[in-house]
Amino acid sequence: MIDPQRARDELGPLVTGPLSDDGILDRYARVVWNSLTEPGDAAAGILTESLGAFEALARVRRGDIGDSILDQSEARAALQRWEPRMRPGTVAGLLRTARAARLRLVTPADEEWPDAVDDLGAHAPLALWVRGDPRSISAARTGVAIVGARAATSYGEHVAGEFAAELTASGIPIVSGAAFGIDAAAHRATLAGGGCTIALMAGGLERAYPQAHTELVERIAATGAVVSEVAPGFAPTKWRFLQRNRLIAALSAATVVVEAGWRSGSLNTAHHASALGRAIGAVPGPVTSAASAGCHRLLRELEATCVTTAADVRELIGWGELMGLSGRDAEPRTTDATRVRDALSTRVARTTQEIARRSGLSTGEVQSHLGILHLDGVVTADAGGWRLA
Repeated sequence: MIDPQRARDELGPLVTGPLSDDGILDRYARVVWNSLTEPGDAAAGILTESLGAFEALARVRRGDIGDSILDQSEARAALQRWEPRMRPGTVAGLLRTARAARLRLVTPADEEWPDAVDDLGAHAPLALWVRGDPRSISAARTGVAIVGARAATSYGEHVAGEFAAELTASGIPIVSGAAFGIDAAAHRATLAGGGCTIALMAGGLERAYPQAHTELVERIAATGAVVSEVAPGFAPTKWRFLQRNRLIAALSAATVVVEAGWRSGSLNTAHHASALGRAIGAVPGPVTSAASAGCHRLLRELEATCVTTAADVRELIGWGELMGLSGRDAEPRTTDATRVRDALSTRVARTTQEIARRSGLSTGEVQSHLGILHLDGVVTADAGGWRLA
């Protein structure tokens, strides 16, 4: 099967920290799975979740997966998908490529793993490849995905840049896909403001796609992270772009579509966000503009929130403005009470646990601050949870 020392030698600098034999074997097995499957393969997700990556791989190699976990037809179809990629040397080759590109391998066993992607269930990624700081990926949970048309208008690029710059000034991470048009405008504005931006790619990270954005991708990796679930050496394809979109939606607190055609891939991202219960914003444009037809479609069919300013976007993710305070009496934004208030919404009731997750505080701290804010009339409580008054 897999020798732990050989696995440790081949993974080398791709992983960090002291690793037990079980830990290194799990990571190596996930790399093998990464080479066998396409993004979002539900059968692989079910098997690895139920058995662990290593044991699931052992069963696949024995052809023994048709039990209570997968029915016979699912197991047969899965083995037929994976068998053509079971070639000697594949994993060793992709690991050499990863080491040469100085990538990091992040798995669910790592502290840097973004728990937000686990909301995808059986379709969650089995592993992530990262250029840059893996810790910044988890920060995307409180961030905003700004996406839109590649063939963007000057209006769309201006709005994307304005939104990204103002949100960055509030400390909100920006997530996008490093494509031409809206994506690039959002990334560049974030970088110009000194903020954190995360780019999700549809192919291996050893080269930038599009190639014209090589410098942009390098700048993103230098201050944030460039991420892919596709193994090094694998090219971006239409399917992988569509699957990549579910990660953009899952990683972010909200998805904002700035411009999109009637059948834009950005609508695919918005639908993934809707399925995950994430907030969706759409920027309106001229009714005569084909570049805004998709946004208007989201407003009508998916009941997306109409957003026209960065303040609208902050409200979308529950970052309320300071209320009833000004001048010398204004409370600094860095206090824990403000973090609790920023995690609340005027429209959506949130539980104490959800507020704790959004604010980064413990539930006990949140309850203490909520009590004081309630006495001050800043928040209200009902059966559904807490809201800003």
